Amino acid sequence: MPADYDMTMMEVTHNALRRDLRHLADAAEKLDPDDARGRAAVRAGWSTLKTMLTSHHDGEDRHMWPRMRAGLRDRPDDLLVLDAMEEEHDRIDPLVRDVDAALAKRSGGDALASAAAAFSDEVGGHLAHEERDALPLVRAAMPAAEWEKTLAEMRGNGLAALRSAPEFFPWLLGGAEPRERAAVLGRVPPPVRLLYSKVWLPRYAKQPRWM
Repeated sequence: MPADYDMTMMEVTHNALRRDLRHLADAAEKLDPDDARGRAAVRAGWSTLKTMLTSHHDGEDRHMWPRMRAGLRDRPDDLLVLDAMEEEHDRIDPLVRDVDAALAKRSGGDALASAAAAFSDEVGGHLAHEERDALPLVRAAMPAAEWEKTLAEMRGNGLAALRSAPEFFPWLLGGAEPRERAAVLGRVPPPVRLLYSKVWLPRYAKQPRWM
């Protein structure tokens, strides 16, 4: 895809989701039901993962897929790809609730391990499918300027974006490679970069997440 179709935010977001899927799998394997601090940290990590995944998929459902459908309306095979994306989102929703229910239990970890595995398999497969078949269609679906507008709307624009930014950016860039971090921060104004490094990241780090 040409450089003017910048996929940085999609790629880094997907990488962050995969990172947290690994944390979830590790927690499902190691969490001691009697470890109150561990359970609290895992719940905090899961809460953030759930929030970010839900926000990402909601942005795609409300802004990305409709724009792509409009641009691909005369390409029925490509529209089937978008149908599959939406169906996969629908399959993920009940799996989120299963992890919620498993984390609410204080018994053994079998329920959490099973729920985490099913959730991770579905989300991991969806991310790979989207990267392989859906994202390459963006260029055919809309001009580059409209793609940038879509990305902005997926983040919420205006006040919504400002409200989520203190958690979103530390989550997104946690564990990111230096080139990814530089690419993301290069897309935002200097005041946002300053807030990220001086305020949001230190505050985010105070909350233990995962194990």
